[in-house]
Amino acid sequence: MNHIFRKNSPSGPAGTVYLAAETIVSDGSATMSNSSTDYTLGERICKARDASSLSTAQLARRLGIKTATMQSWESDRSEPRSNKLVLLAGVLNVSPTWLLVGRGTPPISEDASGTDLDSMRVALDRIQRQAQALADEIGVLQDRMNGE
Repeated sequence: MNHIFRKNSPSGPAGTVYLAAETIVSDGSATMSNSSTDYTLGERICKARDASSLSTAQLARRLGIKTATMQSWESDRSEPRSNKLVLLAGVLNVSPTWLLVGRGTPPISEDASGTDLDSMRVALDRIQRQAQALADEIGVLQDRMNGE
């Protein structure tokens, strides 16, 4: 099973591009995943900051750090120390575990913007197509098992 990371469209707020893992299964087919565990620490920080409707400078000011430091964290050039990570999680209203490894409840935006709704529609359409493809494949396998 291979994991290939590709840019996943549409891009997030302010030009942020989130990544999705594509898993290549033994039969050669690919499945996409958008779970929080697929994001890097910097991407999760950025996602949580966007959901809190804070700019990079505003978040840096609340944490008592330089904006450049915040930008380094979001671009994965450096990582926050544990005390800042806990403070960061509190300000962003997420758990430190979610920030570190993507497990737990992800941030939810206070106001669903048009971009968020558009990306949800795209994701829903993709998932519905995948569900239909799986249903078709199940039908073919059932027919084979029944000797048809």
